[in-house]
Amino acid sequence: MATTDEAEGVSGPLLTDGFLEDRTYQRRLADAALETHTLVCLPTGLGKTTVSLLVTAERLAGDAVNKSLLLAPTKPLVTQHAEFYREALEVPDDEIVVYTGDTRPDDRADLWSGARIVVATPEVVENDLVGNRVDLTDVVHCTFDECHRATGDYAYNYIAERYHDEARDPLATGMSASPGDDEEAILEVCGNLGLAQVEVMTEDDADVAAYTHETTVDWERVELPETVIEIRDAINDVIQDRLSKLRELGVTNTNKPDVSEREIQQIQGKLRELMDNDQSEGYEGMSLLAEVRKLRTAVTYAETQSVESLRRYFERQKQAARSSGASKADQRMVSEPKVREAIRRAEEYDDLHPKFRRTRMLIAQTLGIEDGERVIVFTESRDTAETLTDFLDEHFQTRKFVGQSDTEGSDGMTQTEQQETLDEFRAGEFEVLVSTSVAEEGLDVPEVDLVLFYEPVPTAIRAIQRKGRTGRQTEGAVSVLLAEDTRDEAYFWKARNDQKRMEEELRSLKSMAGEIESELTQTGMDEFESVGGGDGADVADDAPHETEGEAATDDGDDAAESDSAADETEGSDTERGEAATTSQASADGGDEADGRDDADGSDESGGDDDIDGDDGQAGLDAFAGGADSDERGDESADRDEPDGEVATASADDESVEVVVDQRELDASIAKDLSRQEGVETRLETLAVGDYVLSDRVVVERKTVADFLDTLTGGDERSLFEQLTDAARYYARPVVVIEGEDLYGERNVHPNAIHGALASIAVDFGASVLRTTDEGETRDLLAAIAAREQEEEDRTVSVHGEKSSKTLAEQQEYVVASVAEVGPVTAESLLSEFGSVEAVMTADAEELTAADGVGEVTAERIREVVGSDYDG
Repeated sequence: MATTDEAEGVSGPLLTDGFLEDRTYQRRLADAALETHTLVCLPTGLGKTTVSLLVTAERLAGDAVNKSLLLAPTKPLVTQHAEFYREALEVPDDEIVVYTGDTRPDDRADLWSGARIVVATPEVVENDLVGNRVDLTDVVHCTFDECHRATGDYAYNYIAERYHDEARDPLATGMSASPGDDEEAILEVCGNLGLAQVEVMTEDDADVAAYTHETTVDWERVELPETVIEIRDAINDVIQDRLSKLRELGVTNTNKPDVSEREIQQIQGKLRELMDNDQSEGYEGMSLLAEVRKLRTAVTYAETQSVESLRRYFERQKQAARSSGASKADQRMVSEPKVREAIRRAEEYDDLHPKFRRTRMLIAQTLGIEDGERVIVFTESRDTAETLTDFLDEHFQTRKFVGQSDTEGSDGMTQTEQQETLDEFRAGEFEVLVSTSVAEEGLDVPEVDLVLFYEPVPTAIRAIQRKGRTGRQTEGAVSVLLAEDTRDEAYFWKARNDQKRMEEELRSLKSMAGEIESELTQTGMDEFESVGGGDGADVADDAPHETEGEAATDDGDDAAESDSAADETEGSDTERGEAATTSQASADGGDEADGRDDADGSDESGGDDDIDGDDGQAGLDAFAGGADSDERGDESADRDEPDGEVATASADDESVEVVVDQRELDASIAKDLSRQEGVETRLETLAVGDYVLSDRVVVERKTVADFLDTLTGGDERSLFEQLTDAARYYARPVVVIEGEDLYGERNVHPNAIHGALASIAVDFGASVLRTTDEGETRDLLAAIAAREQEEEDRTVSVHGEKSSKTLAEQQEYVVASVAEVGPVTAESLLSEFGSVEAVMTADAEELTAADGVGEVTAERIREVVGSDYDG
């Protein structure tokens, strides 16, 4: 382990002498993390990354083959960690590589092979593991930064599973200032990452206390102006009317506009039952519920953000209602007289939300009277961030900091712009940073004198992340603005209570070191066979409050509208509560970011505009989980864009290979196939099909909702266009329709469905196969691939792809396309005759000289090549 020198700081193998300050608590945590797979809990700003770096240096020392993998949820964090590692370690800079979706897949494979330390976003590593581009065998230390994300279907979970299974000497370290709201959540994170012990340091520990300072938290209450209350009440009247209609349908007993998110989900469940029974009331109710959600979002903007944010939101809703694919809910809402009156009054209102003036006053007090230097203002809404930046810039030097995703009416910030903004903030070139949730999590934001929450956040994790931006070198202050008698109050109390509970849980976990391993074993830890590290021994809150993650997702109200934007997995942002419903549906259904419809279909699902929260329990789902999704999880995340890149991996002789289109990664099928023994997956951006199983079989996968969209014009590219291409390049196209109740999910006449199925089979010669879910689809694909490649001895050949081929590949492709001889026979013919021209001019007897070419095949080739064209 590293040693210390009072004059020079920490020294040791691979460490830059004197670069790291000697902190006893960091060395103690690193020593513990070297012993086994460990969750390291340490308050924000106290050097969790240093702990991981000390472990990495120790594990890499002495063996040049060893690699280290550091995963972080956002691109800015990845860049930040890589810069820190290059400064702190005596490792050549070109052996510490950054690995994100901005890096071409083929380049990533080369970077991986030459790297000692890879710093990457998880989505990219997950993709490359599914595509067999990278090998975890030599990774002797894997760090999961901000590991509280390891819930649900987050990429960390799959990577951890593969890592523990494949690495020859695994050691995993999870790092977080806030691993979960309670013991159960913390144990879930540990179980998902294969962590065997928890090491906790709090500000109460003597070693840590020396590096922290008191942070005061003040709650600033503001009253809403009368006009804003009247606008809100008008919208609430419409919500009450829509809920009354839902009550008439028998799916709820309330018509109160402050109905909880829990009740909203119960209503949705009852409506789904009606739809499953093909009752028209179900579809009618879903449309009404979608409208309720949108209106609740509008109320949240009015109450907690600003009238300007509300105006922007309504403008987007009006544009949506005018679009060709507008839902009934959109059209009905914007034509409702009371909503139109609310819009008119909002457009005429020329005053500011009282939070604006209160924000200005608190900043003036901090920077002026108290002689402070820097302030961060956090807001859930990108709309508010932009409006507030303009307002504050009249009085202070102010800059905004938002995610990378562009949203309607708002440009995101590039990674370079984000980095430049933070550098200028550290250098004191401006005083106030107005940020969406992108700056909450892990970014090296400088010490500030005041952290101001424009609105409270409903999760303890996010509150802790934000507060950690102050009180590091000197005493800090946190102010939280609450609009009285609004949802702000519910979110505030929920976060406060959860935070207290989390702090108590962390303290109790400190005494659980001896019990934690048995707890984890009981909950599935024994699935990870290697529990040791070192020397080779051995749901999340429904608020996707996304912490904008990679700076990808973005903040504010976008949440409501763009919860599916997954810049990188990272974040979302405004519409506080309901978005949770949408996000949870995505997580459960597997079709998270690819735009596939939820089972409810069309506008009935309620979709993006959720903003309210289960009495504060759901939290700013929308707020955090929608809009600035680009900020977080870029959720949408760091998936490779379909640019035509093609992987070169191929299955070995004992495996069958399934080629998967990059855009199918949002479903679990590819990951599940990659886990199966005897199956290897390869990723390509396919111009034809979703899965290629041999040189003649291509599969188009459609959920029931996708398929019905094709019939109703909801698909951007018709299934029949896709099948035209599939039939052109493949002899045996297959359409898999996945899901139940094909005839009952939508109000589509059975004759239309019959006609479409008949056309697929008769006009395009495609087989139609039905599966109930992703698991059944996975098994079907594996079975077809095995039959084609093992029983029929066919190879995988991708036709019609966008990427360029080598000359030899193009020659093989031309010959293979003749009379369906296939790639193996094509290679044999080219080897025998030396060129495409020679193959085409050879007579039938000469053709039989090639291995695998009999008289029938030879005659068929001659017939195709020599016959007159009769178009």
